[in-house]
Amino acid sequence: MAITIKSRSEIGTLREAGRIVADTLVQIRAMVRPGLNLLDVEAFVRAEYKRRGAVETFLHYQPAQHIPPFPSNICISMNDELVHGIPKDRILKDGDIVSFDLGATYKGYVGDSAFTVVVGEASPEVQKLLACGEAALAAGIEAASCGGHLNDVCGAMEDVIRAGGYGLVEGYGGHGVGRSMHEEPHVPNHRGRFKGPKLQPGLVLALEPMLTMGERDVVVAEDSWTVRTKDGSLCCHFEHTIAIREGHEVEILTLP
Repeated sequence: MAITIKSRSEIGTLREAGRIVADTLVQIRAMVRPGLNLLDVEAFVRAEYKRRGAVETFLHYQPAQHIPPFPSNICISMNDELVHGIPKDRILKDGDIVSFDLGATYKGYVGDSAFTVVVGEASPEVQKLLACGEAALAAGIEAASCGGHLNDVCGAMEDVIRAGGYGLVEGYGGHGVGRSMHEEPHVPNHRGRFKGPKLQPGLVLALEPMLTMGERDVVVAEDSWTVRTKDGSLCCHFEHTIAIREGHEVEILTLP
């Protein structure tokens, strides 16, 4: 089950883990330009984490024996790649859509966040896609502050994505987070049959809306990690780690 914060020291360490992720993503966003090599981003994360005393959460992560360990410290997914892209010797060009997903472990606690950005100028259609993804994340965070159940958060994200007319990816989503990267509960981006757990103060979750410009179906590449849209449509992905505090106030732990 996801961590339940019980002390000031816990929330303080979680805040620092989230701050390391947020600050690193801010610097990565500033790096994005045509001509950037994805391996330079990976090298930057390695150096930044060493400087700040953080552990590379994603590196060598292995969720099951039949899946090879993840070989990088960051997921970088481009264009029709939704999530879990592995950085390669690949150069960004004008018009690419790129998602950066990053986790940091600091003194045993994890922060996890992601954003999607366009390299250079974005078309109006792509701008709308990304705006919808950000709005879905904001809606999920707002719903978490109302003292309801997990399904309220999932439904709030679903409503925004469906209203935008985008493909709503199932089978992937957010998760509990705290002492490890993936804890219960799973946080789908759509309503379920049941209300799910009550949103109690101290609960820490990563909310992670994912949407496509085409159909919702996705496939996993031969590398066993990269998830792409089946129809080749463009897609995006946003994420924040949040903590529910007393009075159901929501603290976003991965804001810069």
